[in-house]
Amino acid sequence: MLRRTGLIRTLIVLLALLFWTPVSAAAADTAAPAPRTAADTCGALAPGASAAAERAIAAACAEVAAGTWYTWGGGHGARPGPTYGQVDPTDPDSAHDPERLGFDCSGLVRHAYAEAAGSDILDGIASQQYYTHRAAARFTAAQGLSPLLPGDLLAWGTPQDLHHIAIYLGAGKMVEAKESGTRLMVSDVRLSGYFGAVRVNTGQVTGHIHQTWGTGVWTKAEPSLAAARVYAFPYSTTVRVHCQKHAEWVTSEGYTNDVWSYLPDYKAWVTNIYIKGPAWLDGVPDCRTTTPPTP
Repeated sequence: MLRRTGLIRTLIVLLALLFWTPVSAAAADTAAPAPRTAADTCGALAPGASAAAERAIAAACAEVAAGTWYTWGGGHGARPGPTYGQVDPTDPDSAHDPERLGFDCSGLVRHAYAEAAGSDILDGIASQQYYTHRAAARFTAAQGLSPLLPGDLLAWGTPQDLHHIAIYLGAGKMVEAKESGTRLMVSDVRLSGYFGAVRVNTGQVTGHIHQTWGTGVWTKAEPSLAAARVYAFPYSTTVRVHCQKHAEWVTSEGYTNDVWSYLPDYKAWVTNIYIKGPAWLDGVPDCRTTTPPTP
Protein backbone atom coordinates (compact mmCIF):
# COMPACT_ATOMS: atom_id res chain seq x y z
CA MET A 1 0.00 0.00 0.00
CA LEU A 2 2.82 2.39 0.86
CA ARG A 3 4.56 1.60 -2.42
CA ARG A 4 1.35 2.28 -4.35
CA THR A 5 0.86 5.56 -2.48
CA GLY A 6 4.41 6.64 -3.24
CA LEU A 7 3.97 5.75 -6.89
CA ILE A 8 0.78 7.82 -7.08
CA ARG A 9 2.51 10.81 -5.50
CA THR A 10 5.36 10.52 -7.98
CA LEU A 11 2.91 10.44 -10.88
CA ILE A 12 1.13 13.53 -9.50
CA VAL A 13 4.41 15.46 -9.26
CA LEU A 14 5.41 14.44 -12.79
CA LEU A 15 2.03 15.48 -14.16
CA ALA A 16 2.26 18.82 -12.34
CA LEU A 17 5.70 19.47 -13.80
CA LEU A 18 4.49 18.46 -17.25
CA PHE A 19 1.61 20.96 -17.25
CA TRP A 20 3.39 23.69 -15.28
CA THR A 21 5.89 24.60 -18.03
CA PRO A 22 3.40 25.36 -20.85
CA VAL A 23 1.18 27.34 -18.49
CA SER A 24 4.15 29.49 -17.44
CA ALA A 25 5.10 30.10 -21.07
CA ALA A 26 1.56 31.10 -21.93
CA ALA A 27 1.49 33.48 -18.99
CA ALA A 28 4.75 35.03 -20.14
CA ASP A 29 3.33 35.52 -23.64
CA THR A 30 0.32 37.42 -22.31
CA ALA A 31 2.18 39.46 -19.67
CA ALA A 32 1.99 43.23 -19.98
CA PRO A 33 4.78 44.60 -22.22
CA ALA A 34 7.56 46.64 -20.71
CA PRO A 35 6.90 50.39 -20.58
CA ARG A 36 7.78 52.10 -23.87
CA THR A 37 10.61 54.58 -23.86
CA ALA A 38 10.48 58.05 -25.43
CA ALA A 39 12.38 56.72 -28.43
CA ASP A 40 9.73 54.01 -28.93
CA THR A 41 6.85 56.52 -28.98
CA CYS A 42 8.60 59.17 -31.07
CA GLY A 43 7.06 59.48 -34.52
CA ALA A 44 4.06 60.88 -36.33
CA LEU A 45 1.14 59.91 -34.10
CA ALA A 46 -1.66 61.16 -36.35
CA PRO A 47 -2.38 61.12 -40.09
CA GLY A 48 -2.11 64.07 -42.46
CA ALA A 49 1.55 65.05 -42.22
CA SER A 50 3.36 65.95 -45.42
CA ALA A 51 6.29 63.84 -46.54
CA ALA A 52 8.64 66.67 -45.55
CA ALA A 53 7.07 66.95 -42.09
CA GLU A 54 7.47 63.20 -41.60
CA ARG A 55 11.14 63.49 -42.56
CA ALA A 56 11.60 66.30 -40.01
CA ILE A 57 9.96 64.18 -37.32
CA ALA A 58 12.14 61.21 -38.22
CA ALA A 59 15.28 63.35 -37.93
CA ALA A 60 14.26 64.69 -34.51
CA CYS A 61 13.25 61.23 -33.28
CA ALA A 62 16.59 59.80 -34.37
CA GLU A 63 18.23 62.23 -31.96
CA VAL A 64 15.86 61.13 -29.19
CA ALA A 65 16.75 57.49 -29.87
CA ALA A 66 20.45 58.40 -29.76
CA GLY A 67 20.07 59.96 -26.31
CA THR A 68 21.26 63.36 -27.50
CA TRP A 69 21.57 66.05 -24.81
CA TYR A 70 19.84 69.39 -24.55
CA THR A 71 22.61 71.96 -24.50
CA TRP A 72 22.04 75.71 -24.40
CA GLY A 73 22.97 77.24 -27.76
CA GLY A 74 23.47 73.80 -29.31
CA GLY A 75 22.69 73.34 -32.99
CA HIS A 76 23.54 76.89 -34.06
CA GLY A 77 26.84 76.32 -35.78
CA ALA A 78 27.75 77.27 -39.33
CA ARG A 79 25.68 74.30 -40.52
CA PRO A 80 22.71 72.46 -38.98
CA GLY A 81 23.61 69.66 -36.60
CA PRO A 82 24.63 69.13 -32.97
CA THR A 83 27.24 71.41 -31.42
CA TYR A 84 28.66 71.91 -27.95
CA GLY A 85 26.63 74.36 -25.92
CA GLN A 86 27.27 77.31 -23.66
CA VAL A 87 26.65 78.21 -20.04
CA ASP A 88 23.35 80.03 -19.60
CA PRO A 89 24.06 82.59 -16.85
CA THR A 90 20.44 82.32 -15.69
CA ASP A 91 20.44 78.51 -15.36
CA PRO A 92 22.80 76.66 -12.97
CA ASP A 93 21.87 73.36 -14.67
CA SER A 94 23.72 74.51 -17.80
CA ALA A 95 27.14 74.30 -16.12
CA HIS A 96 28.03 71.16 -18.12
CA ASP A 97 26.48 72.29 -21.42
CA PRO A 98 29.89 73.26 -22.92
CA GLU A 99 30.85 69.58 -22.50
CA ARG A 100 27.67 68.22 -24.10
CA LEU A 101 27.14 67.80 -27.83
CA GLY A 102 23.51 68.47 -28.64
CA PHE A 103 20.76 70.97 -29.35
CA ASP A 104 18.68 73.65 -27.74
CA CYS A 105 15.01 73.91 -28.77
CA SER A 106 15.52 75.93 -31.95
CA GLY A 107 18.73 74.08 -32.81
CA LEU A 108 16.76 70.83 -32.93
CA VAL A 109 14.05 72.39 -35.13
CA ARG A 110 16.70 73.80 -37.45
CA HIS A 111 18.39 70.40 -37.78
CA ALA A 112 15.13 68.48 -38.28
CA TYR A 113 13.85 70.72 -41.07
CA ALA A 114 17.26 70.97 -42.74
CA GLU A 115 17.20 67.18 -42.97
CA ALA A 116 13.64 67.33 -44.30
CA ALA A 117 14.22 70.03 -46.90
CA GLY A 118 17.82 69.35 -47.84
CA SER A 119 18.77 72.95 -47.04
CA ASP A 120 19.06 75.22 -44.01
CA ILE A 121 15.58 76.79 -44.15
CA LEU A 122 14.97 77.52 -40.44
CA ASP A 123 18.19 79.02 -39.15
CA GLY A 124 17.65 81.29 -36.15
CA ILE A 125 16.14 81.36 -32.69
CA ALA A 126 12.63 80.23 -31.70
CA SER A 127 10.93 83.53 -32.52
CA GLN A 128 12.50 83.71 -35.98
CA GLN A 129 11.42 80.15 -36.70
CA TYR A 130 7.84 80.87 -35.64
CA TYR A 131 7.74 84.10 -37.69
CA THR A 132 9.36 82.43 -40.70
CA HIS A 133 8.47 83.68 -44.17
CA ARG A 134 8.07 79.97 -44.97
CA ALA A 135 4.79 79.75 -43.08
CA ALA A 136 2.18 77.67 -44.93
CA ALA A 137 -0.41 78.21 -42.14
CA ARG A 138 -0.58 79.71 -38.66
CA PHE A 139 -2.68 78.76 -35.64
CA THR A 140 -3.46 80.63 -32.43
CA ALA A 141 -3.54 79.21 -28.93
CA ALA A 142 -7.30 79.81 -28.89
CA GLN A 143 -7.70 77.25 -31.70
CA GLY A 144 -6.21 74.53 -29.52
CA LEU A 145 -4.43 71.49 -30.92
CA SER A 146 -7.24 70.07 -33.06
CA PRO A 147 -6.25 71.81 -36.35
CA LEU A 148 -2.59 70.83 -36.04
CA LEU A 149 -0.78 68.14 -38.01
CA PRO A 150 2.41 66.25 -37.13
CA GLY A 151 5.41 68.37 -38.02
CA ASP A 152 3.83 71.72 -37.10
CA LEU A 153 5.98 73.91 -34.86
CA LEU A 154 4.61 74.84 -31.43
CA ALA A 155 5.78 78.05 -29.75
CA TRP A 156 5.56 79.41 -26.19
CA GLY A 157 5.82 82.97 -24.92
CA THR A 158 4.53 86.33 -26.10
CA PRO A 159 4.74 88.15 -29.47
CA GLN A 160 7.76 90.04 -28.16
CA ASP A 161 9.41 87.03 -26.51
CA LEU A 162 8.87 83.57 -27.96
CA HIS A 163 11.26 81.56 -25.84
CA HIS A 164 10.57 77.91 -26.70
CA ILE A 165 9.69 75.86 -29.78
CA ALA A 166 8.98 72.17 -30.38
CA ILE A 167 7.74 69.79 -33.10
CA TYR A 168 4.21 68.45 -32.83
CA LEU A 169 3.78 64.68 -33.20
CA GLY A 170 0.00 64.43 -32.95
CA ALA A 171 -2.18 62.95 -30.18
CA GLY A 172 -1.17 65.75 -27.82
CA LYS A 173 2.54 64.84 -27.95
CA MET A 174 5.63 66.72 -29.09
CA VAL A 175 9.35 66.13 -29.47
CA GLU A 176 11.55 68.79 -27.90
CA ALA A 177 14.88 69.88 -26.54
CA LYS A 178 13.50 71.05 -23.22
CA GLU A 179 16.14 72.26 -20.79
CA SER A 180 19.69 71.85 -19.53
CA GLY A 181 20.34 68.63 -17.65
CA THR A 182 17.94 66.59 -19.79
CA ARG A 183 18.15 64.67 -23.03
CA LEU A 184 15.89 65.26 -26.02
CA MET A 185 12.47 63.84 -25.27
CA VAL A 186 8.85 63.23 -26.17
CA SER A 187 6.50 65.24 -23.94
CA ASP A 188 2.84 66.03 -23.53
CA VAL A 189 2.08 69.42 -25.10
CA ARG A 190 2.08 72.03 -22.34
CA LEU A 191 -0.76 74.51 -22.78
CA SER A 192 0.52 76.92 -20.12
CA GLY A 193 2.17 79.78 -22.00
CA TYR A 194 1.39 78.20 -25.38
CA PHE A 195 1.37 80.96 -28.02
CA GLY A 196 0.46 79.20 -31.26
CA ALA A 197 1.78 77.05 -34.08
CA VAL A 198 3.10 77.37 -37.60
CA ARG A 199 3.09 74.88 -40.48
CA VAL A 200 6.31 75.01 -42.46
CA ASN A 201 6.43 75.30 -46.24
CA THR A 202 9.55 73.47 -47.37
CA GLY A 203 8.90 74.15 -51.05
CA GLN A 204 8.82 77.25 -53.24
CA VAL A 205 8.18 80.49 -51.34
CA THR A 206 5.78 82.95 -52.95
CA GLY A 207 5.42 86.67 -52.36
CA HIS A 208 7.79 89.61 -52.22
CA ILE A 209 10.85 88.40 -50.31
CA HIS A 210 13.27 90.96 -48.89
CA GLN A 211 16.07 91.17 -46.35
CA THR A 212 16.25 93.44 -43.33
CA TRP A 213 19.42 94.90 -41.89
CA GLY A 214 20.42 96.21 -38.46
CA THR A 215 19.96 94.70 -35.00
CA GLY A 216 17.08 95.06 -32.58
CA VAL A 217 14.77 96.55 -35.25
CA TRP A 218 11.19 96.68 -33.96
CA THR A 219 8.10 95.94 -36.01
CA LYS A 220 4.98 97.91 -35.08
CA ALA A 221 1.27 97.23 -34.85
CA GLU A 222 0.66 100.31 -37.04
CA PRO A 223 2.96 102.32 -39.37
CA SER A 224 3.95 104.73 -36.60
CA LEU A 225 6.79 105.03 -34.10
CA ALA A 226 4.27 105.44 -31.29
CA ALA A 227 2.45 102.20 -32.14
CA ALA A 228 2.77 99.09 -30.01
CA ARG A 229 5.87 96.99 -30.53
CA VAL A 230 5.33 93.53 -31.98
CA TYR A 231 8.72 91.89 -32.52
CA ALA A 232 12.35 92.97 -32.82
CA PHE A 233 14.62 91.44 -35.48
CA PRO A 234 17.77 90.45 -33.57
CA TYR A 235 19.78 90.65 -36.80
CA SER A 236 19.34 90.58 -40.59
CA THR A 237 16.18 88.59 -41.35
CA THR A 238 14.42 87.34 -44.48
CA VAL A 239 10.88 88.74 -44.59
CA ARG A 240 7.84 88.54 -46.85
CA VAL A 241 6.40 91.98 -47.71
CA HIS A 242 2.71 92.20 -48.63
CA CYS A 243 2.49 95.89 -49.50
CA GLN A 244 3.94 99.33 -48.67
CA LYS A 245 2.56 102.81 -48.12
CA HIS A 246 3.52 106.37 -47.21
CA ALA A 247 2.88 107.06 -43.52
CA GLU A 248 4.84 108.62 -40.66
CA TRP A 249 8.27 110.09 -41.44
CA VAL A 250 11.15 108.31 -39.69
CA THR A 251 14.78 109.36 -39.31
CA SER A 252 17.22 106.64 -38.27
CA GLU A 253 20.75 105.48 -39.06
CA GLY A 254 21.30 108.64 -41.12
CA TYR A 255 18.26 108.01 -43.37
CA THR A 256 14.85 109.71 -43.54
CA ASN A 257 11.87 107.97 -45.12
CA ASP A 258 8.08 107.90 -44.83
CA VAL A 259 7.51 104.47 -46.40
CA TRP A 260 6.39 101.52 -44.26
CA SER A 261 5.94 97.89 -45.30
CA TYR A 262 3.36 95.43 -44.02
CA LEU A 263 4.80 92.03 -43.06
CA PRO A 264 2.00 89.43 -43.04
CA ASP A 265 3.98 86.81 -41.13
CA TYR A 266 4.34 89.22 -38.22
CA LYS A 267 1.01 91.01 -38.68
CA ALA A 268 3.08 94.15 -38.26
CA TRP A 269 4.73 97.09 -40.02
CA VAL A 270 8.36 98.12 -40.36
CA THR A 271 9.93 101.28 -41.72
CA ASN A 272 11.55 100.70 -45.10
CA ILE A 273 14.72 102.24 -43.73
CA TYR A 274 15.56 98.79 -42.38
CA ILE A 275 14.70 96.85 -45.53
CA LYS A 276 17.54 96.50 -48.02
CA GLY A 277 16.76 98.27 -51.28
CA PRO A 278 15.39 101.63 -52.41
CA ALA A 279 13.12 103.76 -50.22
CA TRP A 280 10.13 102.51 -52.25
CA LEU A 281 10.65 98.78 -52.84
CA ASP A 282 10.59 97.68 -56.46
CA GLY A 283 7.68 95.40 -57.37
CA VAL A 284 5.86 95.68 -54.02
CA PRO A 285 2.30 97.03 -54.43
CA ASP A 286 0.92 100.10 -52.74
CA CYS A 287 -1.31 99.17 -49.78
CA ARG A 288 -4.01 101.41 -51.33
CA THR A 289 -4.38 98.85 -54.10
CA THR A 290 -4.14 95.65 -52.04
CA THR A 291 -5.69 94.91 -48.66
CA PRO A 292 -3.31 93.60 -45.99
CA PRO A 293 -4.41 90.19 -44.64
CA THR A 294 -6.47 90.51 -41.45
CA PRO A 295 -5.18 88.80 -38.27
